[in-house]
Amino acid sequence: MAYISDTADTLHVEGRLARYAYRDFGKDAPVPPLVLLQRFRGTLDHWDPAFLEVLAQDRRVIIFDNAGVSESTGEVPTTMEGMAESAFDFLTALGLDEVDLLGWSVGGFVAQLVALDHPELVRKLIVAGSGPGGVPGTPELEQRVVEYMTSPVPSQEAFLYLFFGLTDEGVRLGKESLARLETRLQHSKADVPPEQWTHQLQAIQRWSSGTGSAWSRLEELKLPVLVANGSHDVMVDSGNSFAMAQKLPTARTVFYSGAGHAFLFQYPEEFGAVVLDFLNRQEK
Repeated sequence: MAYISDTADTLHVEGRLARYAYRDFGKDAPVPPLVLLQRFRGTLDHWDPAFLEVLAQDRRVIIFDNAGVSESTGEVPTTMEGMAESAFDFLTALGLDEVDLLGWSVGGFVAQLVALDHPELVRKLIVAGSGPGGVPGTPELEQRVVEYMTSPVPSQEAFLYLFFGLTDEGVRLGKESLARLETRLQHSKADVPPEQWTHQLQAIQRWSSGTGSAWSRLEELKLPVLVANGSHDVMVDSGNSFAMAQKLPTARTVFYSGAGHAFLFQYPEEFGAVVLDFLNRQEK
């Protein structure tokens, strides 16, 4: 199958902090564009095109590499506040005055801060496989997870375990997702080298400890929020999503039983439909 995102041109825009690489595709609709923020060690080419396809049938979709990542210039910040500042810089450089944000994993951390610090900019927020940081009682990551996350060259086994779990069904769906990514990756070989992802890791550690996190500020998020996760997420404990739902004044929460961190790639059609329903819903 030919996916829209697989043929979208890579564009560049000059911001105050960096020159950002991005792709802009999908339906030209009279609603704010949907901007996606990527995970730890992820690039433009690590979004599953099957998931993007569902979104692009109904929305204008924008994906980008934040400052210092892959094709974007600048330096990767060592704090989530710095990453949020870069994301805002990118949105400003594009001249956008209202957006919907979908942040996955680290992208969800960043998206929360953008929405908190620039409430006039963000209409709706989707936090996928993520959390607010500093949630009391959050369990420590398994040593296996840490080793896989920081492996110089992650193996297929590591990817499947981190993102899809090791059930037969999870492995099958994970391999299908990896195959879809190959259309872009076999040519670009896009990667985030250690000097970049170690900065991301420092930011994650600060966020997880509660330094600069969104946990104490969640009540400030008055906009509609969709919180979603796989019930067996080994990288961002799914209890963080439940904790968010308890504190947010207006939120919808969706869990995918048996799914992992990449539930949005595990069930691209199903979750894509949930996202579109949330975005298109007229709030009272």
